[in-house]
Amino acid sequence: MDYSFLDFLALLGAVCLFLYGMKVMSEGLQKAAGNRLRSILSAMTKNTFMGVMTGMIITALIQSSSASTVMVVSFVNAGLMSLEQSMAVIFGANLGTTLTAWIVSIFGFKVNMSLFMLPLLAIAVPMLFMKNSQYKSIGEFLIGFVFLFMGLDAISANVPDLSKSPEIFQSLQAYTSMGFWSMLIFFGVGLVVTIVIQSSAATFAIVLIMATKGWIPFDMSCAMVLGSNLGTTITPLLASLGGNTAAKKAAAGHLLYNIFCAILMIAAFFPFVDMIVWLTRDVFSFGDPTTLYDYTKSGGSNATMIADMQFAMSMGMSLYHTVYNIFSLLIMVWFTKQYVQMVNFLIKSKKKEEEEFQLKYISGGLVGAAELNIMQAQREICVYAERVERMLGMVKELIHTKTGTVEFNELYTRIGKYEDISDRMEIEIANYLNRVVDGRLSYSAKLQISTMLNFVSEIESIADSCNNIAKTLVRKEEIHAHFTQYNYDNIDTMLKYVSEAMTNMVAVLCDLDNATTEDLMRNYNKEREINNFRNLCRTENIENINQKKYPYQAGIFYLDIICEAEKLGDFIVNVIDGVEEMIKRRKNPDVQSTVKFEQEVLSKS
Repeated sequence: MDYSFLDFLALLGAVCLFLYGMKVMSEGLQKAAGNRLRSILSAMTKNTFMGVMTGMIITALIQSSSASTVMVVSFVNAGLMSLEQSMAVIFGANLGTTLTAWIVSIFGFKVNMSLFMLPLLAIAVPMLFMKNSQYKSIGEFLIGFVFLFMGLDAISANVPDLSKSPEIFQSLQAYTSMGFWSMLIFFGVGLVVTIVIQSSAATFAIVLIMATKGWIPFDMSCAMVLGSNLGTTITPLLASLGGNTAAKKAAAGHLLYNIFCAILMIAAFFPFVDMIVWLTRDVFSFGDPTTLYDYTKSGGSNATMIADMQFAMSMGMSLYHTVYNIFSLLIMVWFTKQYVQMVNFLIKSKKKEEEEFQLKYISGGLVGAAELNIMQAQREICVYAERVERMLGMVKELIHTKTGTVEFNELYTRIGKYEDISDRMEIEIANYLNRVVDGRLSYSAKLQISTMLNFVSEIESIADSCNNIAKTLVRKEEIHAHFTQYNYDNIDTMLKYVSEAMTNMVAVLCDLDNATTEDLMRNYNKEREINNFRNLCRTENIENINQKKYPYQAGIFYLDIICEAEKLGDFIVNVIDGVEEMIKRRKNPDVQSTVKFEQEVLSKS
């Protein structure tokens, strides 16, 4: 057999086309169902059954158990779900991934998809140029679907023809006739291949092609599928490296689940395979999946018989994958609490102080579903705003703390630390959002990210203003200026207005999806109060200095604090302006207003 390096590259390219098709199809679905996907996840409860169903539905939607489990790791990292909840979702994700196997098996061997590829492209490509982002996403999904099956056809066409090379049959046969050891060898191959390409679905497609070409018998193909099930744990493990201890526990729980399931299956492998053969042949009447290997090895060439045997082989492998995951779920779901206890024993939690100032909802990596990254960033912005609100509370306390005391110095130092943390959070959240916007997102989602970047910038400016007020108090102390009770009363009143505006802004940011115009009007009204009071203080300050009610220098510092507090109100209302535009887009998402708003937000950013 003449099989050159160029032929090998063609085979490698076919695998890459399959993987790319799966990626585009998955991302198209994510964009088309972005908000609904977030709704499904936010509706998750402590009920194990609901968790299993959620994991299964999400995995079926995005066609990737790796992406689903990476989401789970991210949500545990964010505190959105408990470790016990995450295990239920992981159980469901393992079952949901079997849908991909059935799609490949049914459409790849029972339906001649090559007849539909070009017509599907003829429908899909024009959809990319439509104004409606939903149609664009559906078009991407269809294009990914086409690429997936084009890749599958290309893999089938570019694997070497073993019928022309009997010596390869002999070398393969040496590894397939060693009983239990053969099973372990092919299990290891499936494991390694999946670790390398990080997709159990792609491994399944490769194994399916090998089996239907007569390379390996049915039982060894099942062993490779079993190995791929364990290999898919590598992706969430890698994702957890940038997360906190809770994220590492979720990834470890996923690994332990698959290890235990694999051990149980290895112990009962051959009887289980015999049961799958019986189900495929006698119960569902798909045919005998074990006959293809022997028929091909003996030199059989009847095209009709081979096609029937290939279909039986593909159905048998999909059935094996599904029944194995159902059995694993039914057995292991009863030991969820024991899993959690084991993981907690293996991975010790760090002290709270070590993680106090880490980002809570987002980690170094992105979630597999691009639209869901927005939800995590949105929650992180809420945490950011709450932290800066605490900083404002420290400033209000610092105003009435005697300068030069240990308490004053400690509080001033703490405000400075919060300012440093604020700067770091701004950079990390902005970098995260910039990475998200580089992914495949719907048009409205990209506009939302632009607005969120503006939120982050304004919140950081609030922190800067809080720090500036603290510095003003230190400068006042350095030149021994002193405020009267009148000054303190007005500063307290101004900071009370600002604090009320800040509290309302934080409430709006933490519940963006339900924000109403009434919520925003409270901030606009408070902004008018702040501006009016600033103007009053400015006018009275000149009169009071002229009347010698307090020294000129004390009046300068007093007015600096009043004006800095008024800036705080401006930054707060800038955030509210962005929320108002988001509400308008939600109510009237026409293209012209969207484009106009995008230009406004980008100019502000």
